[in-house]
Amino acid sequence: MQAPVAPHIIDKGLPTTGLLAQVLVAKYLDHLPLYRQEAIFERAGHAIARSTLAQWVGGGGVQLQPLVDALAAELLRQPVLHADETPVAMLKPGHGKTHRAYLWSYCSTQFSPLQAVVFDFADSRGGQHARDFLGLPGTPSKPAWQGKLVCDDFAGYKACFELGVTEVGCMAHARRKFHELWANHGSQVGEQALKFFGQLYEVERTATNADSRARLEARRAARPLADAFHRWLQQQRQRVPVGSATARAIDYSLKRWAALTRYLDDGDLPIDNNWVENRIRPIALGRQNWLFAGSLRAGKRAAAVMSLIHSAKLNGLDPYAYLRDVLERLPTHPAGQIAELLPHQWQTA
Repeated sequence: MQAPVAPHIIDKGLPTTGLLAQVLVAKYLDHLPLYRQEAIFERAGHAIARSTLAQWVGGGGVQLQPLVDALAAELLRQPVLHADETPVAMLKPGHGKTHRAYLWSYCSTQFSPLQAVVFDFADSRGGQHARDFLGLPGTPSKPAWQGKLVCDDFAGYKACFELGVTEVGCMAHARRKFHELWANHGSQVGEQALKFFGQLYEVERTATNADSRARLEARRAARPLADAFHRWLQQQRQRVPVGSATARAIDYSLKRWAALTRYLDDGDLPIDNNWVENRIRPIALGRQNWLFAGSLRAGKRAAAVMSLIHSAKLNGLDPYAYLRDVLERLPTHPAGQIAELLPHQWQTA
């Protein structure tokens, strides 16, 4: 007599959930490509082929996708989101060459009770990918997301603002233009602009840990400073030649002033888009190690796993412990209670 095999995340698969969680975390958090993991296992006396590891990673990503879909649905209930994108090389089938694909990132703000990030892998930087994720323009059965989107000035987001989404600009991007002027050319205009930015950011530092109402009061008190900065920019613009680096830096801020200062009237809005950029930074580090995605499908599987791992980190969890437990429970967990396994709601059994 033989006892029945317990349900497993990979049907009739050899790896334990602990081993599978280790491979996923090593690849997508510790930036260890599978060929390096293969060598590490070999040194420990375990012959696990790279192709086998790849099958495990793919299978794990497929099984975790329902959690990512549930996480994205919860994220889209937030009134404020960050968005950004970063290039990732993707192998062209049958060509042996790569082309530029993109990993799109969406996350809640640092002020939100929900701490989550969802990555979406796409084969281009077309704005339609952002609109698809946000459900724009929407249908009667699935209304479009109509919140406030914090993003840079990438043209791909512009159509979202024509479909009901409110634009929130990134003050850090505006500041960088003037920092480049000052650092590269010793510009006095750049130096003075940085002082204005510094004062605005000082207000944010003093109110970071405050509640929304106190943060709004602090920002309203800073409104005269922002107005003075705006007038100064307008005056300086009249003194510099068209097409100069200084004019371009000033125009970047003036043309987007309403979006850049929208945070002053809402205590729940961030001053910049740095929060999501910090979520992307580890991806950029990993990209230097695994170099490219093998296919669009592989990229989407990677995005799914990274969404859960990095959301677990945002919630102060040990990604390995979280992923191991989820992989253990997922095969028998009721589909209607899938939200219980999301990082911000997860509790050990």
